[in-house]
Amino acid sequence: MIKQWLLWLYDKGPSRISGQLYLGIGAAVALTMLASMVAWFAFNEVGEAQREVNEVAVPEIASAFGVAQRSGTLAAAAPRLTAAETPETFEAVTASIAEERESFAVQLEAIAGYGMEDERFQRIREAGSTLMSNIEMIEESVARRFVLQEQSRQLRLELERLQFELTGILVPAIDNQLFYTVTGYRDIDEPVAPREEYLSEEELQRYRHLADLQAEATVSTRILSNVFNLSDADRLEPLLERFESADGGVERSLAGLGTAPLRQQLEPVFAQLFELGSGQGKIFEIRGEDLDLIAQQRALIENNRDLSVELVAEVESLVNSAQESTELATVASTQTIQVGRQLLLALNAVSLVGALLIAWLFVGKVLLRRLGFLSEHMRRMAGGDLKQKVELDGRDEVADMAAALEVFRLHSIEAQRLNLVEKLAEELRGKNDELESTLAELQKAQDQIVMREKLAALGELTAGVAHEIQNPLNFVKNFAESSEELLEEMKEELPSAGGTIDEEQDGLIQEIGGDLTENLRRIREHGERANRIVRDMLQMGRGSGDKQSTDINALLEEHARLAYHAARASNADFQLEINEDFESDLDEIEIVSQEMARVFLNMVNNACHATNEKREDPDTESGYVPGIWLSTRREEDQIVVRIKDNGKGIPPHVIDKIFNPFFTTKPTDEGTGLGLALSNDIVREHGGSIEVDSEPGQYTEMAIRLPLSATEAAPETPAASPTDQTA
Repeated sequence: MIKQWLLWLYDKGPSRISGQLYLGIGAAVALTMLASMVAWFAFNEVGEAQREVNEVAVPEIASAFGVAQRSGTLAAAAPRLTAAETPETFEAVTASIAEERESFAVQLEAIAGYGMEDERFQRIREAGSTLMSNIEMIEESVARRFVLQEQSRQLRLELERLQFELTGILVPAIDNQLFYTVTGYRDIDEPVAPREEYLSEEELQRYRHLADLQAEATVSTRILSNVFNLSDADRLEPLLERFESADGGVERSLAGLGTAPLRQQLEPVFAQLFELGSGQGKIFEIRGEDLDLIAQQRALIENNRDLSVELVAEVESLVNSAQESTELATVASTQTIQVGRQLLLALNAVSLVGALLIAWLFVGKVLLRRLGFLSEHMRRMAGGDLKQKVELDGRDEVADMAAALEVFRLHSIEAQRLNLVEKLAEELRGKNDELESTLAELQKAQDQIVMREKLAALGELTAGVAHEIQNPLNFVKNFAESSEELLEEMKEELPSAGGTIDEEQDGLIQEIGGDLTENLRRIREHGERANRIVRDMLQMGRGSGDKQSTDINALLEEHARLAYHAARASNADFQLEINEDFESDLDEIEIVSQEMARVFLNMVNNACHATNEKREDPDTESGYVPGIWLSTRREEDQIVVRIKDNGKGIPPHVIDKIFNPFFTTKPTDEGTGLGLALSNDIVREHGGSIEVDSEPGQYTEMAIRLPLSATEAAPETPAASPTDQTA
């Protein structure tokens, strides 16, 4: 044990900062103990002087003062209880007052242990108990008023129902009786009654009784409505007497009706009305109880205010009596404190001199200089200077910190080398990612170029096939026209055949000729249509043509069906419902029909692709039918062509990109991203614009606006609202 103590003393010797600090702290503790002893003797004298005040007078005054303070709070809280408009507000106010009541009860219990023989304390306790009892009575009356208010609400609804029922019975009855008294008709379909019958005294009395019943019903319901809003209890009794008087008037008027069915219908309703007003637990009784509760609450609140004032007056009396004894104790305490203050000043002077010597000789000369040397090396290392070695003589803690700082310097040099290697590796990874991204973009561009080459080759092949088909179509058309002419000549020659053909044979020949003429007409029309399609394909392959007057309805219908059949050719399961709503008297418009046909063909093709994609989506509801809606309208000086589909729609983030060249949401082998871009350019060259409206998952609508008068001016950008149909 002694050996361990010696080793500790050597380790914490004067050469160590900790040993020096222990010596200084020991001296400070010794001075502090000496000062504490002096203060203890002085405070002991002060405590004896103050004990009587603290243990006798002050607790009594504090308890009484607490009761007075809490009484004021409780008295002020009572109006808050009566002002609560809903049960929830009442419960919240009651909960907030509960803590005050508990504190008030604790203060009253404390008073029971002090000054039981003093009449002032007895009066404080009695006033406090009365105050708490008043608060409980107010809470009970407010809770009862909420019950009465709910009952009043139910009675008000019942009154409105009875009033409505009486009006529904009396008003038609009065009108019918008045009509009968004036005209003699009970019913418009019945014959008129004799004059002496419908103008008799009995009928006039019946009308008067009905009018009196209506008046009494109005007065009764108005009295009951006024009772709900009554605030003066003295007015309740006169209203009850007036209500009972109305009850007697109703009985007399009902008796005047005799035994008519109308009386049997009115008597139970009036009985319910007067029971609702003057029955037990009904309107007058409930309103009277409510007004009594209000008066009770006002009296209790006023009593609480008087009790609060009385408690404050008793507390002031206690404070005045205790003030004299407190002044005597204060004089004795002041003298004792003066002696202790002088002794403490002497000890403080000794402590101050010792602290100055320690700060100058030890802290300033030794500790701060060594710490400054160590701080300088830390700042250099923080600035990046790791070359200078940290060396500091001594065996104290500062020397240990210098050795640890040297180890940290060596580790920092090693960490810098590792950071440089990691930085170079990160830069290399970034370059590799850029190269991979560039390679992916090049591969995508290569796929698009291949697809454009395929489309160009397909266009040339289509133009060649169309040219080859045109010759057979010309033959079909020419021979159909020639056959029609031959049939016409045959019909002209038939009359010259004379009697060789009877009438039945002539009719049969005429019927067959008509059928052949109709068949040839259809062959010629469809041949012309096929020839027009081939001609459009050739012109589309050759490029833009000249503007010409074009029926926009026919052009849209023809190329919509052409796009649909093209979609059917690539997917035999695809079905599309085409709905047309064309303006019949639409003017022809000057456009390059081949270019505009390309626009319609591309947009309907996009609609087919969107609806088919939604049809094949497993999340699509069963019963979904792909469909497009085609419409044309003239709006002021322009024609608006709308192409709407019920496909997947366009996400909002794609809206601003769909007219960009080479932008597409389709796979590389299904689209090049040029369809909408070219369509937009074509419409702009015609002086028009394209507007898009789309709801993702619901629909997409393309609105093409073309001016009626040809113009070369075109807007710089298409008007686009949310959309997403890509080529």
